[in-house]
Amino acid sequence: MSKYGLIKSLFFLLLPLCLSCLGPQNGLYPPSQSAPAKIVYVVNQGWHTGIVFQRSDIDTAIWQALKNDTSGFQYLEVGWGDADFYQAENTTIWMGAKALFWPTSSVLHVAGFDWPVEQYFRGYDIFEIRLSEEGFRNLCTFMNQAYARDKQGEIIPLGEGLYGQNSRFYQATGKYFMTKTCNNWAATALRKAGCPITPFYACTARNLRHQLGKFGRRIGNEF
Repeated sequence: MSKYGLIKSLFFLLLPLCLSCLGPQNGLYPPSQSAPAKIVYVVNQGWHTGIVFQRSDIDTAIWQALKNDTSGFQYLEVGWGDADFYQAENTTIWMGAKALFWPTSSVLHVAGFDWPVEQYFRGYDIFEIRLSEEGFRNLCTFMNQAYARDKQGEIIPLGEGLYGQNSRFYQATGKYFMTKTCNNWAATALRKAGCPITPFYACTARNLRHQLGKFGRRIGNEF
């Protein structure tokens, strides 16, 4: 078999596995009509995607890394991305190329705010997602595990975040690459919560928005 034929065969072999992830996970999603749902928001800012939580919904016994971080705010936004590009005040083409074509270190960006989500992120795509209690706990567990830790098991703060004193960067787990972007990361987080989303097809913001539109409620503006 030629190299092209082998690649083609592998593609069609793996395609059903990817497609099988499109449906919701039974018992996690959708949330029961008879039980209270937890609401999160997915915010797409063009080149970056983050997930917003209501701070009072979070159990720090599950999301232990959060501790008292942003405890005085109503909302919490979390994003993941390439360590150099995400933290840079002035980005370059080289930074972007390196982030896409070489596996690079990653960071978490955690920010607190009090304004309504649609006002704080005015002009961006925002999707409201309703989760079951168990799905929300799974999502919080995923977030807790996204922090890198030192030899003593402590999280590793890296300094002030993009929004000033109400935000902070932390060293994160996982490598950033063209097949694992902030969009894939957000989709993976939602998949852990049971949502009918396929991280494999969420490399770009456009693909992620397309999937979110099938089960989320759009409350933000289109680009």
